[in-house]
Amino acid sequence: GNASGATGPFYCPIDKKVYLDTDFFVTLQQQLGAGGDFAAAYVVAHEVGHHVQDELGILSQVNDIRQRSSEADSNALSVRIELQADCLSGVWARNAAEKLGSIEEGDIAEAMNAAAHIGDDTLQRNAGRRPMPDSFTHGTSEQRQRWFATGFKSGQIKGCDTFSSNDI
Repeated sequence: GNASGATGPFYCPIDKKVYLDTDFFVTLQQQLGAGGDFAAAYVVAHEVGHHVQDELGILSQVNDIRQRSSEADSNALSVRIELQADCLSGVWARNAAEKLGSIEEGDIAEAMNAAAHIGDDTLQRNAGRRPMPDSFTHGTSEQRQRWFATGFKSGQIKGCDTFSSNDI
């Protein structure tokens, strides 16, 4: 594809790979204020969540609809995709805690802090702009935290249906 390092971490459905620019994790910690190993794990799990969406056929269905939608509608669908990936990262975290015992004290707080710092509203505000909801593509800080928490609490993929929810 034509993505650059400025894109940050992303999932490519064409080759089914997650791409991670390690500079993003430095930015996440030093400039965005979201440090800790689990902040990075949350971001990686979010991108793997897109792979899960791809495997379930969700990603292609939504992207087909987005191609035929207005910019505002396309952005709204993108937000639902991204929030679902946040929820799926919470599902992974729950399962990592229960099955692997790999969650340490403070890890979930690091993920929640990262979600708070990379919400569209926070990023736009920190860039000196007024948050413009129609331009959001990933969701607000509150939404990102809430959907991660939803996945962590349920531990089930079925709890991550952002498309049927009236309250995203």
